[in-house]
Amino acid sequence: MNLKKTLPAVLMAATMLTGLPALADTVVGLAAPLTGPNAVFGEQMRRGAEMAVNDINARGGVLGEKLVLVNLDDASNPSQGVAIANRLATQGGVAAFGNFNSAVSIPSARVYADEGIVMISPASTNPQLTEQGLDTVFRTCGRDDQQGDVAAAWLLKHHKDGKVAVIHDQTTYGRGLAEATRAALRKGGKNEAMFDAVNVGDRDMSALVTKMKDAGIDIVYFGGLHTEAGLLVRQMADAGLKAVFMSGDGIVNQEFWNIAGPSGEGTLVTFGNEYRDKPEAADVVKRFRDGGFEPEAYTLYTYAAVQVWAAGAVKAKSVDAEKVAAAMRDGEYTTVIGPLSFDDKGDRKVTDYVVYRWSNGKYAPIPGQ
Repeated sequence: MNLKKTLPAVLMAATMLTGLPALADTVVGLAAPLTGPNAVFGEQMRRGAEMAVNDINARGGVLGEKLVLVNLDDASNPSQGVAIANRLATQGGVAAFGNFNSAVSIPSARVYADEGIVMISPASTNPQLTEQGLDTVFRTCGRDDQQGDVAAAWLLKHHKDGKVAVIHDQTTYGRGLAEATRAALRKGGKNEAMFDAVNVGDRDMSALVTKMKDAGIDIVYFGGLHTEAGLLVRQMADAGLKAVFMSGDGIVNQEFWNIAGPSGEGTLVTFGNEYRDKPEAADVVKRFRDGGFEPEAYTLYTYAAVQVWAAGAVKAKSVDAEKVAAAMRDGEYTTVIGPLSFDDKGDRKVTDYVVYRWSNGKYAPIPGQ
C-alpha cells in the first residue's frame, strides 16, 4: 500500500502534520537490528543506507522525488520484523533494505511482497529467503550453500585429516550455515566427528569445550554470530583446546575480537571479497573513514542495496514493486561492491566468497587462495 497512490490529496496533506513524508517524497525503509545483541550490524546497515540515500538525493533523487529513509528496528526478533514491515507499508514505503537475521527476513519477506514493497537484504544468507517464490525479494549478499562450499573446500584442502566438530547457535542462520558446511564436507568425503549446539546468550560453554577436548577435535566449524563465537574461542583457549576455528560472515566485525581477544588469533572466516579495496567503493569508503566510521562487513552491502533499487526504479520509470523487480533482473548494475546482476530467485548471479584470517585484531583475505 502506497499512501501517495491511495490517499486523496487533502488527506495526504493532513498526514504531514503527523510526521509522515510529504507528497513529493518517496519513502524507503531500513529494517535492521538497531538495538539488541546484533546492533553492531544494524549500525553498519544504517550507516550504509543513510549515506546511499543522501548521495542519491544530492543527485536529484529518484524519478524527480527525494528519498525519505525510515529507520525501523527489528531487534533481531521475527515478530518485530513483521510488525515493522507492516508499519513501513502504512507509511507508503516502496522499498525495504533489510533484514539482517535470516529468521527475521524470511517471514518479513511475505509481508513486503503482499504490500508491494521491494525487499533487498544485505545480510540474510539462508537460502530459504529467496526460495519462497516471491518476485520482489532480493539480496546483495550470497547464500549459505555457497558460503558452506567455500568453507568446506578450504578445510578439505588444508585440514583434511583433522577431526571436525560442527557447532551452531540454533538460529535459522547459524544452523543453516552449519548444515550447509557439513553437507559440503560430507560431499568431499569428510564426516564430522561431532554435531552440537550452543544457545544464543550462553556465557559458559565449558561443557561443550570439555566434550570437544575429550573427543580429540582438531577443527571447530561454527555457524552463528560474533558473541557466542568469541566466547567459544576464548574458552577453548583457556581449556587448552588448540583447534582450528572457522566460522562464517556472522563474525566479520570488531566485536568478535573484542570478545575473543588474543585467543582469536588465526580464526578463519568466510565472507565476500574485500569490497573496501575496490575502486568502485573508494570515494564512499574515504568519506566514511573521514567521518570516523570504518565501513566494515554489511555497510557497503547495504549501500549497494539502495543503489541497485534506485537504478532499477530509474530503469523501470516507476517505483512500482513488480516493475522495479523486473528491471533489477534485467541487466547488470554498477555498485560499490562491484557489478550486480540477479537471477529469477533474486539471488546474485555471481558471488565471491573467500577465506579471511583474524590476526592482531583485524581480519583480511588470505593471499593466494
